[in-house]
Amino acid sequence: MKRAMLAFCMAVIAALAISEAARADTVTDWNVNAVSALVGTAAQSPTVSTVHLSMVHGAVFDAVNSIDGRYEPYVVDVRARDWYSRDAAAATAAYKVLLALVPAQAPTLGAQYEASMGAIPAGPARDGGARVGAIAAAAMLQDRDGDGRYGTYRFPAPASSSDPWPVGQWRPVLPAFGNDPGAWVKDVRPFLVEDPKRFARSAPHPLTSRAYARELAEVKAVGALDSTVRTADQTDQARFWAEGPQPFTRAARVLAAERRLRDVDTARMFAMLYMTAADTAIATWNGKAKYTFWRPITAIRGAADDGNAMTEPDAGWLPLINTPAYPEHPSGLSSLGAAMAVSLERVFGHRARFTMNSTTSGTTRDYRGFAQAVDEIVDARVFSGIHFRKADEDGAQIGVEVAREGLARHFERDF
Repeated sequence: MKRAMLAFCMAVIAALAISEAARADTVTDWNVNAVSALVGTAAQSPTVSTVHLSMVHGAVFDAVNSIDGRYEPYVVDVRARDWYSRDAAAATAAYKVLLALVPAQAPTLGAQYEASMGAIPAGPARDGGARVGAIAAAAMLQDRDGDGRYGTYRFPAPASSSDPWPVGQWRPVLPAFGNDPGAWVKDVRPFLVEDPKRFARSAPHPLTSRAYARELAEVKAVGALDSTVRTADQTDQARFWAEGPQPFTRAARVLAAERRLRDVDTARMFAMLYMTAADTAIATWNGKAKYTFWRPITAIRGAADDGNAMTEPDAGWLPLINTPAYPEHPSGLSSLGAAMAVSLERVFGHRARFTMNSTTSGTTRDYRGFAQAVDEIVDARVFSGIHFRKADEDGAQIGVEVAREGLARHFERDF
């Protein structure tokens, strides 16, 4: 009986420990709210939402850090007492920035803010924290005023799908024949690095080269909608990463809870995660604008015109995953994923073990390090039929270099 009771008590304690580890703090709550508002309701692309998540979490970091005082500030160090509520500061900073970014969502955001503030005892601590959060939000919005968001740039494209266009140049493709409405991200002022153009990689392989023919043959075979050589696991990888970089966000939340990060460290983690990715997106979209290289669907269907005797056209070829509405080189997801991986490695280490889930595949995948996830993305975009391998490898290198330089200059301890 005593053994049974002891076992029961230990099980209860273990369950409580797991529940405590999984419970989100206010910083994480507002990450959930921000992703829901920007990625979900507003349906912003990964590049646009990452820029805006950088603004939200940069303000949250400055707000919480102003009270904690552990790190160098990003934009502003607000005068604050150490007994001010960091929860109130985080909620207010996130709410104020989101309200400026997506004002149409004011009713939902207002209800979320009231719930956050209602959970904090009324009094000077809550009021002081809210004041700090409001100042941090205002400083972020002022800092990003006129930063190049929502510009007019679009990728050069023929007036119609039937118009002639240079061989090797990108053109809108199936299914929507769209032109990225967020192409202006290339002209956005970066958050952490000085010159995003400095991270440019070499051009795609020349159309007449053996390397190009080899990569075209690879994506043609393994990335086809009806591929007979792609394995079930490779298909899952492709569909898993079709969601974009959001699996990294969910993994970060879980790891932060499991490792019991302090709220200031969680705030720093999210700011690092998104700012390195945003600067990487800026660098990558500059590369896309520089090379405007065609996608595999265009290249495979038009291989008769590429001047390469080693390639063969397939007029009806389709990729496993629908092709994004912007040029091919370098890869966006590979670059953003690599930047996020570097940021998370700084917080959790190179050997962190974790699980990711994807809303597009409905599956989970296990990893023994963030670099493994990046390697998988590189492969997955080829398995998807939307990238040549060089674009993925170059994109990943851009993400690593941008993140390392950005983090070398920001988010350090305040000694």
